[in-house]
Amino acid sequence: MHGYSRLNTSRSSVSLSPPASPRHRQLRSRTGSDSGNSSGGFSVRDSKQSSIMEKLVFLILSAVFRRKGLLLFAPLLYISMMLLYMGSLNFDVSISNLKTRVVSVSKRAPPGTVYRSPQVFEKLWPFMEAESRNSTTHALSTAWNSKVHHVWKPCISSSTVTELPKSNGFLIIEANGGLNQQRLSICDAVAVAGLLNASLVIPIFHLNSVWRDSSKFGDIFDEDFFIQALSKHVNIVRELPADVLQQYNNNISSIVNLRVKAWSSPMYYLHKVLPKLLQLRAVRIAPFSNRLAHGVPSDVQALRCLANFEALRFAESIRMLADLMVDRMIKKSSQSGGKYISVHLRFEEDMVAFSCCEYDGGEEEKHEMDLARERSWRGKFRRRGRVIRPGVNRVDGKCPLTPLEVGMMLRGMGFDNTSSIYVAAGKIYKAEKFMAPLRQMFPRLETKDTIATKEELAPFKGHSSRLAALDYTVCLHSEVFVTTQGGNFPHFLMGHRRYIYGGHAKTVKPDKRKLALIFDDPNIRWQNFAQQMQDMLRHNDQKGMEMKKSSGSLYTFPMPDCMCKVPNSKNHD
Repeated sequence: MHGYSRLNTSRSSVSLSPPASPRHRQLRSRTGSDSGNSSGGFSVRDSKQSSIMEKLVFLILSAVFRRKGLLLFAPLLYISMMLLYMGSLNFDVSISNLKTRVVSVSKRAPPGTVYRSPQVFEKLWPFMEAESRNSTTHALSTAWNSKVHHVWKPCISSSTVTELPKSNGFLIIEANGGLNQQRLSICDAVAVAGLLNASLVIPIFHLNSVWRDSSKFGDIFDEDFFIQALSKHVNIVRELPADVLQQYNNNISSIVNLRVKAWSSPMYYLHKVLPKLLQLRAVRIAPFSNRLAHGVPSDVQALRCLANFEALRFAESIRMLADLMVDRMIKKSSQSGGKYISVHLRFEEDMVAFSCCEYDGGEEEKHEMDLARERSWRGKFRRRGRVIRPGVNRVDGKCPLTPLEVGMMLRGMGFDNTSSIYVAAGKIYKAEKFMAPLRQMFPRLETKDTIATKEELAPFKGHSSRLAALDYTVCLHSEVFVTTQGGNFPHFLMGHRRYIYGGHAKTVKPDKRKLALIFDDPNIRWQNFAQQMQDMLRHNDQKGMEMKKSSGSLYTFPMPDCMCKVPNSKNHD
């Protein structure tokens, strides 16, 4: 059970910094007006500009072809100039006054860069209603094509012993962030403790300035169950023994805090942390977020599986209310056989502000978002050289989906107005305005505030992680889970759903780059819109059984580290 016995020679290198956002070159065009008009009153500026551009392209190409050494670059240069030429003519032309034949010329925004979803909804709404009236089968019963899926089952191959060997010392970690960031830290800490043959002290939860939740481990998770479930694998203690604590003047803060880099390898822990542990009897690692690499030996990986999918369950108070909420959602979904949709909706004010995206609120919205950014991230968005490009963010799929867009997507996928929806979210930005169309499309919409009573929720108010645990449980047991903006919550949920649903995540993860283009076309036909949404659902069905790649996380992709394929399986309900 000694740490060295759990390590093979394989190492994984994981990048610490997230990938940088792609930069887009803006095509610029001259918009100065010309004074000359044709006899009909129309501006000839566009024809002059075209003539100038054609001459410029001809002169440049002529120069290139005279130099044989540059001949190979001619096709590339030609294509580049033509793209620049076409981009410069990206104008909308309209007659603003029929009597005087005054022409208005305005620059057209590139496709997908403007929020036009309300206009698209206004056109498609009658077709959505007609589709619901003519529907004969419920999409929730046919959302996932189980015939093409192999079945996987939980299969954690962690070695057990009748008695753990003598511990090398005590490991103390501090879990920061929200519910699922804490969950990640806990599971990684179990893996590191097993690697080092250390006794893990029940993790300390850091009071985060954003989450502002003072909950301790036992307020969120079942502490007794956690200790018992891991008892044959890793020694877990509630607190440091008195003699060790006295060694540090009864002050945990006096224990040396090792600054471990993010995504550190098992070899690093054995070479750098283990000697300190043996020398000092106890070490701290704070913070402990993302401090273990994804790629680790199978024995250590199995401890992650065991901790996340088996040992960590919510505290009894959370489980009792969450189970009631799930039962109520099932009863309210009788028309669909007790099946319902859950949506993780990230459209809180801070999320909208951080995305630097624009919607349809005009100057008032811009002012509110500037204030929100300054309030939460003082000066970060005003640094020299920082350019905010809302259109680029939208076409790149980085804008949070609005409730309206989520509703249109689901209706296009075939889910009608009899479908029950549970929305897991914080305080939605301008909820009265933005939630109205989603309720219009799905009248059977519930949240934790509607499915549970005020009295039931009272003990959880002011504790964001406990409230998130309620949302997590209701989403876990839904037939369809929709994620809209990424983050730890959907990543852990997708992995957990794969673990309990035979390997299939049963999750819709929208292609937001594609949606940006679709929602930017007010003239799109319903048949075309619905077809593209159903193609997206089928794609998510195929990706539902996705296996973990070398750089992936088993918390999202538990196959094959935590699960085994069932032989000769053809169908799974």
